[in-house]
Amino acid sequence: MTTTNIPIGRADRRSSRARSRALLLLLPAYALLIGVFAYPLLESVWRSFSDPEPGLGNYEWALSNQNNLEVIGRTFMNALLAMLICLALAYPYAYLMTIVGKRARVVLVVIALIPFWTSLMIRTFAWIVLLQDSGVVNSLLGLIGIGPLQLIRTNTGVLIGLSQVLMPFMVLPLYAVMSGIDHRLVTAARSLGARPSAAFFKVFVPLSLPGVAAGGLLVFIQALGFYVTPALLGSPSDSMLAQAIYAQVSGLLQWGRGGALGVILLVCTLIVLGLIGLVSKFGAKRGMAVKVF
Repeated sequence: MTTTNIPIGRADRRSSRARSRALLLLLPAYALLIGVFAYPLLESVWRSFSDPEPGLGNYEWALSNQNNLEVIGRTFMNALLAMLICLALAYPYAYLMTIVGKRARVVLVVIALIPFWTSLMIRTFAWIVLLQDSGVVNSLLGLIGIGPLQLIRTNTGVLIGLSQVLMPFMVLPLYAVMSGIDHRLVTAARSLGARPSAAFFKVFVPLSLPGVAAGGLLVFIQALGFYVTPALLGSPSDSMLAQAIYAQVSGLLQWGRGGALGVILLVCTLIVLGLIGLVSKFGAKRGMAVKVF
């Protein structure tokens, strides 16, 4: 008994030392996370309840003001529309990346990554040039008898800019999931009598849903906090929540009201994430039930 307990005790001590060293190595990262993210967040929450006076006045103002409610609704609607637009454009693009040859796939990956190589501000100013009343897009539309259309200083311009900026965050998760799907499953479904469209939608699409969920979540959450693109491509009547927070904090020095709007955005985002988690969990249980029966 003694000869076997000593090595086990030594192994436990070594593992505890290894964990302690790992925690020490993570301390700088934890300190950076607390200083850069946690402290400003807690400060905003505190000011939302205490500035200019303690209480729920800032939240009463935020939730009773019709303009604030419209901004919150517009923010979530734009995020949802940007997610759907990205999904509609990215899904066939990601699927094409899985069926082409190696060289063509490299080219498509590079095209998808190009937005990461340029500044967000530069891309937004480029859209201003393209979408302005006498810009390239309206000139091309005029050649085919459409337009000129009001594309800039509208919510349409905001959605175009959001979709272009966030497209890679939809393409890459979709490709990561689709590249792991065996295309022989679709071929097998067709060999059993299924039409090509039925085989694709009943076999391939369900297997790609994890990529759809991951990409959609990334696009939706990021679109909620966008400031530069709506500020430059939209109008004051098309402002989103990040612009309202900036106006309260920077323009009016109303830190409490800005913090209240930020907390409302955070809480609504967490609620959406919770609902998505419940739906995913319920869907997984239903899938398991179907497999069992």
